[in-house]
Amino acid sequence: MAAADDDLLEANASFYRAFAARDLPALGVLWSSSASVACVHPGWAPLYGRARVLRSFRDIFANPRAPKVSFSSPTAHLMGDTAFVVCLEEVGGARLVATNVFTREDGSWRMVHHQAGPCSTDADSNDDADPSALN
Repeated sequence: MAAADDDLLEANASFYRAFAARDLPALGVLWSSSASVACVHPGWAPLYGRARVLRSFRDIFANPRAPKVSFSSPTAHLMGDTAFVVCLEEVGGARLVATNVFTREDGSWRMVHHQAGPCSTDADSNDDADPSALN
């Protein structure tokens, strides 16, 4: 299982490397070409379909004022040929929490969903979270 976790975390890291480098061709390889995909950028309406999702990244990359993006604290969650990673993002000085969903496609993890939104500044310390207080 550790190798599968490592492969998933590497796919997630590849997404952020491509995002930070504004490398649309690399992002195109990472997103699924056979499964349904969706993306919710912070403050945006949901985007559905590979073409619309990749176009959104192209538009972000074309904006010279687009903030830098980095990530930390990824956790992998595998469920057979589907998996997700929850991590923290730093975007232009703001802290976000992101969920990235992947599916196995031709033996590799491919992204099918990305969603990021605001979170508290102590988001990487949830040891004391009261599950009854959620939602």
